[in-house]
Amino acid sequence: MSFLWQRLCLRSPEIKHLKYFVRNLNLLEYQSKNLLREHGVAIQNFCLLDKEDKSQLKQFDVDEYVIKAQILAGGRGKGHFNNGFKGGVHFTKEKKGIEEITNKMLGFNLITKQTPKDGIPVKKIMIAESVNITRETYLCIAMDRSHNGPVIIASPAGGVDIEAVAEKTPNLIKNTPIDIFEGIDEEKAGEIADFLEFKGVFREKAIKEIIKLYKMFLKLDCTQLEINPLVETDKGEVISVDAKLNFDDNAKFRQREVFEMEDVTESDPREVEAASYNLNYIRMTGNIGCLVNGAGLAMATMDIIKLHGGDPANFLDVGGSVKEEQVAAAFKILTADDNVKSVLVNVFGGIVNCAIIANGIVNAMKSIKLKIPLIVRLEGTNAEEARGIIRSSGLNIQAAQDLDDAASKAVKSI
Repeated sequence: MSFLWQRLCLRSPEIKHLKYFVRNLNLLEYQSKNLLREHGVAIQNFCLLDKEDKSQLKQFDVDEYVIKAQILAGGRGKGHFNNGFKGGVHFTKEKKGIEEITNKMLGFNLITKQTPKDGIPVKKIMIAESVNITRETYLCIAMDRSHNGPVIIASPAGGVDIEAVAEKTPNLIKNTPIDIFEGIDEEKAGEIADFLEFKGVFREKAIKEIIKLYKMFLKLDCTQLEINPLVETDKGEVISVDAKLNFDDNAKFRQREVFEMEDVTESDPREVEAASYNLNYIRMTGNIGCLVNGAGLAMATMDIIKLHGGDPANFLDVGGSVKEEQVAAAFKILTADDNVKSVLVNVFGGIVNCAIIANGIVNAMKSIKLKIPLIVRLEGTNAEEARGIIRSSGLNIQAAQDLDDAASKAVKSI
């Protein structure tokens, strides 16, 4: 997801929870834990249950169990289910009690402060070994533009909101830029372990874990690998208890196995369909559907629609290397939204060919028999040819002279 698209989302006051509107690879907790385990990082033992398969639990015996509903949202422990059951995280020492708890979770919607009001259906539950934590720390590796590479962010105050720690006690945050060519050695990892206040045998183990996490960060093309908390246990272990992983979308061709793990059942179906055509779709709350090329033009289009008293229902960015069939698919995705009462096409042809856009629109109009107003503004490469295609189509398409005229017509048409 481009930085400009993120800026677009952040500029929109209607978007309360960015994650539901920005397409990005999100992994469930158990998937992140699997990746950590595959790369030799120390984690809790765990198994997975769903409605069809509970066989893993039979071979899983520990002193205390942590039962965690698997959804792409935070605040699970304080959440509640639509059947009245409280909490998406439970502890038990009795294995026989697990089934009773999981039966109240599986198939029901978990509602937290980060989910839609109706919640998200729970389809999988992770059963993990509970560990006795004696101390919690925070460790994150993230790509940082200002340092032109990865930075390790560390704090001895783990297990809490790290933003609050940074605001109230900035002395408890340490940023360590890592040279992408040199990487991290035991000396630098030791400095981080010392800041995290690991001592003795814990220090040696922490150094090894930090190096493993950095190697994993590079190997998987992560943009962020956050461990909160990285803990000491009463058994002398250093364990990554919870992890959040983000990945570079541009590395999808190298990380096919990782990206194939994505669970899209919680995503907007139109967002998923758009991505299948290599398009970017963002849902909003208004009634004017917008087809644009480029996030910058999308932001300008949104601003001018609002200036004229309108409200965008969505944006669909066709990009610069768009083909005719992608335009047709984009049009169908836009108009499938019942909230859309008018469609505004705003394309400035630089790399993109306006004639391709025009042919895609005409073919889409013929196949879907559009019953709502369509306003088209095309400028740039082959714009005159594109306007000719629109005129000769005989379809009810309103041509706009410029962006201001297009926004004005779109708002008035509703």
